[in-house]
Amino acid sequence: MARKKRRRSVHLCACEKCRHHPYSVVAKDHRAINRVLVALDERSRRLLMGLLALEWGRGGIQELAEITGLSRNTICRGREEIQQSIRLARVGRIRRPGGGRKRVEKNTRTL
Repeated sequence: MARKKRRRSVHLCACEKCRHHPYSVVAKDHRAINRVLVALDERSRRLLMGLLALEWGRGGIQELAEITGLSRNTICRGREEIQQSIRLARVGRIRRPGGGRKRVEKNTRTL
């Protein structure tokens, strides 16, 4: 049974700059970041935000969390993965085996 892939919607930035000046260069950059995030899987999204957090320096995690709507923990985890540069060459599965919901067929009792 094939699953339908749920498409994420583009997050609207809630930062002060975007609310007061929605057509500014900063707001345009924030919209671009959010459009890119929609196209990525969760691991790539985490790594990209970790890289940006490293580039932006102090306060970058909080600012990125506000811009993207991602959790601060997710961005911190991405930053740590970038710094360690371990598991970056790993391809294939995104999540470890066994994660997620159990199949409906298994949970259903037969009488």
